[in-house]
Amino acid sequence: MTLTAKPPLVEIRNLTKQFGGRMAVRGLDLCIYPGECLGLLGPNGAGKTTIIYMLLGIVRATSGKISIFGESIPKRLKHVKLRIGVVPQADNLDPDLTVFENLLVYAAYFGVDRSIARKRADDLLGFFALKNRSDEIIQHLSGGQRRRLLLSRALINAPELLILDEPTIGLDPQARHLMWERLEDLRSQGTTMLLTSHYMEEVSRLTNRVLILDEGKIVAQGEPGEMVADMMGSEVFEVEDSPEKLDALEETLRSCKVDTEKVAGRLFIYVHEPCAELETMAISLCHISKRPANLEDLFLKLTGRTLREN
Repeated sequence: MTLTAKPPLVEIRNLTKQFGGRMAVRGLDLCIYPGECLGLLGPNGAGKTTIIYMLLGIVRATSGKISIFGESIPKRLKHVKLRIGVVPQADNLDPDLTVFENLLVYAAYFGVDRSIARKRADDLLGFFALKNRSDEIIQHLSGGQRRRLLLSRALINAPELLILDEPTIGLDPQARHLMWERLEDLRSQGTTMLLTSHYMEEVSRLTNRVLILDEGKIVAQGEPGEMVADMMGSEVFEVEDSPEKLDALEETLRSCKVDTEKVAGRLFIYVHEPCAELETMAISLCHISKRPANLEDLFLKLTGRTLREN
């Protein structure tokens, strides 16, 4: 049975949220299925955090329906939240408690028996390579250690759904890769996850399915690798030259199955099928690079390359 053949853990139908005159989420339909990691992508202001806040009952929807574990939100929110773990963007660990105490106190909020909580805390600290820091206060931890503790804390109630809002934000490459390995382990164990991230490598590595949002609505969705192959092709050539030469190159490629995009003196060429003319021309061009197409290419194509106000 495929993941999407099972009844969804989370089901959102025609969800909207309006703040004053601004529509943050527009008629959203979304499902998360047991055992999958769903990625929410979008530029700042696309509606990702608003969606998470509505799932958690922090923000009330303007209209639409939210169901988690078959329970209506916000009507059954208190019952549902006992089965959810959250890793927030902001670090909200208790600075007055030790690493181990942070986990025990948080477990108490969920009514976890203290002996079970101690066993889970010990296991989680081992899993996230924090066992030798159990008795340290939070101020003595590095940024990477604090993020790993936040993830440990999110798992202390053995959640059926894990919500990850920028889980590796601000981490160095070593800490980020360790977090990815741990999240991959959790996914292989069947943990259902909702992930938001601006790290495209992270999304490509961890998610089974991606929704790309822009201005509060879905502009594309699917399995990351399939989306890139279908919409961007297999390779990207990036050429830097004068506007006249870039125009001439575009004209030469009209017979090829490629898409092109001009950005600030550069021509991006997205190759859907082998193009002999392009390969021949690439030899004579000085400022040209070639690489596999990736999720970031697709993200930028769909949501634009310019900054905008939220």
